[in-house]
Amino acid sequence: MAPHLHLAPTVEDEQALRRDLQIRVVLAADHPLMRRGLRELLDREHDVVVSAEAGELATAARLVVSEHPQVLVMDLGMPDASSVEAIGYLRELAPKTQIVVLTSEDHPVFAQRAFAAGALGLVTTMLADGELPQAILAASRGEQYISPPLATRLQTLDRGLTESKLSPREVEVLRMIALGHTSVEVARKLGLSPRTIETHRAHICTKLGVSTRAELVRYALQRRLIGA
Repeated sequence: MAPHLHLAPTVEDEQALRRDLQIRVVLAADHPLMRRGLRELLDREHDVVVSAEAGELATAARLVVSEHPQVLVMDLGMPDASSVEAIGYLRELAPKTQIVVLTSEDHPVFAQRAFAAGALGLVTTMLADGELPQAILAASRGEQYISPPLATRLQTLDRGLTESKLSPREVEVLRMIALGHTSVEVARKLGLSPRTIETHRAHICTKLGVSTRAELVRYALQRRLIGA
């Protein structure tokens, strides 16, 4: 009986195994220079492989369906993806793909909205070099990641919400009113009717025990919803 031969794995076999173990990532950002920088950053990570790139939301949507990446890194600065609604849209298309948002917006209200929409990671653009690989690794494990300074501010915001009993939508409306937007402008930005915004405003005033815009602004400043 011939002896059983144990063949040593070939270079191709080892490369295929390594690819199987790597976290597949799709990069979505509209600026080519930004994509190049992110690609160079992630190419240095042995456990991450960028399988495709997108410069617009439509391409990103197609790629998450065709490439089946574990993680989508998406810059919400893309012209057609400037709203957190894009996060929910992509999550519906590819529920098994986790989303890490890359953004210049560092306000806790934005972070709250992004996580509520389905993002699992949030990295500010300024901290991408140091934090993006960590966020991708966490997301691939189903763990939430947020930049530590922003996480602290988000915890402060959450405590304020608990105390005031305002809903996330009411906080969003309050912040925009405090920034000087009219009900019509707020309605347009949020895709709601002006009447709905006025209803939210009435509920906010009742919960906070205030009646004027000046009092709303003062509350927003105290809670660091604006000017932070």
